[in-house]
Amino acid sequence: MDIQNKRISDQEFAQLRQEVLAQWPTGKDVNLEEAVAYHKSMPQSRLFSKKLSDAKRTGRTLIQPRAGVPVLEEHIKLLQYLQDNGEADLLPTTIDSYTRQNRYEEAENGINESIRLGRAMLNGFPAVNHGVAKCRQVVESVNTPLQIRHGTPDARLLAEVSLAGGFTSYEGGGISYNLPYCKNIPMERTIRDWQYVDRLTGLYEEMGVAINREPYGPLTGTLVPPCISHAAAVIEALLAAEQGVKHITVGYGQCGNLVQDIAAIRTLEELTDEYLQKYGYNDVEVTTVLHQWMGGFPADEAKAFGVISSGSLIAALSKATKVIVKTPHEAVGIPTMEANAQGLRCTKQVVNMLADQTFAHASLEDEKEIIRRETRAIVDKCFELGNGDIAVGVCRGVEAGVLDVPFAPCRANAGLMLPCRDNDGAVRILNTGNLPFDAELKAFHAAKINERAKAENRKASFQMVIDDVYAIGKGRLVGRPR
Repeated sequence: MDIQNKRISDQEFAQLRQEVLAQWPTGKDVNLEEAVAYHKSMPQSRLFSKKLSDAKRTGRTLIQPRAGVPVLEEHIKLLQYLQDNGEADLLPTTIDSYTRQNRYEEAENGINESIRLGRAMLNGFPAVNHGVAKCRQVVESVNTPLQIRHGTPDARLLAEVSLAGGFTSYEGGGISYNLPYCKNIPMERTIRDWQYVDRLTGLYEEMGVAINREPYGPLTGTLVPPCISHAAAVIEALLAAEQGVKHITVGYGQCGNLVQDIAAIRTLEELTDEYLQKYGYNDVEVTTVLHQWMGGFPADEAKAFGVISSGSLIAALSKATKVIVKTPHEAVGIPTMEANAQGLRCTKQVVNMLADQTFAHASLEDEKEIIRRETRAIVDKCFELGNGDIAVGVCRGVEAGVLDVPFAPCRANAGLMLPCRDNDGAVRILNTGNLPFDAELKAFHAAKINERAKAENRKASFQMVIDDVYAIGKGRLVGRPR
């Protein structure tokens, strides 16, 4: 499949759009001009990008949960509870797994079975099946901006239906919703399908409607070095901007070391702005999101609140524009709405307490500079591999292991790079694989990991990686040997 980082022409988009809207009957209810008029009639309180802009300007960190159930009335009840009892600043609609795989008939069966049995038989809200009118019922049921969160490699029809339904933010991207989620889908295909989503977003922008776009920051979890998730975010931002997107939220998943996490959030916005301006996208507003701990959680709820609080602290001190909140039920499955609200209130308390505080540390600038150098090395190499075209370059970069996501299931991913923690709990790189680092950066990582190995009286090895994966569930950050 031939791809390039070039805005899709109106003629080509119109042809593609006919095919996309024909994928499921609810597609026939999508009318772009009517949808734009609907968005323009919405109150300011429901506009995602405006709320983010206001928070960025005032230095406030907003809180947002994950949430989604299959039956319309129950989903509305859940969102209203999280708004009123959880004090959420922003709200999600998490999409079910069948919709993520474009299996709409099975999603339809899931809705019917959920109604028949009186309990959720899907792990999210099947927005495509519910259609435009029911999506608008969801939007109108709350006074808080709503975002679609999912994990869909081909999210074109979902974007059409949900944006026409009044959602004002849409998560995902051709890298971040391929490598961590898929096994056999070529990068070229997901990049192309997400160019469609971004072009649709760009059309809304051109017609006077601001839609926020958010690449998925954590990728595969808590041992992803900042430079890997940063590089993916920067590249997805560049791809989105070319299609006309004007409001982009780049994300990062909490890794656990206070200094590294704060350095990561601060450099993420800086680097995204840097590359957007370098390549001529001067009218894009960039905001940031910190994802609370994405790894294993302790089963004890009191201990789980400790993990949630640590992520809240990092979000507040880094001045992230928003934070995605976890619940005390992470270890046992889908949370109750009461537990979901508890996680939100816990986060709100910490964020509010730290709102007026700043963070400075002797090693913060050093950590920021390491992240900058590593991220630039990866992004610049992808541009080089694509002969200046980042859409081509990122596909070649993934294949070559220049952008290498740890523990990713996708066969396109090289899987050569291995991360583990240093003696202070920061995520370093045990095996750099084909990452385009210079000798100085490689020596830095080796020295940091050898320092830990010496402290633990063992050799630096893959066992460290395994120990680190399970550490939080056992009450620690660094996986020390017994």
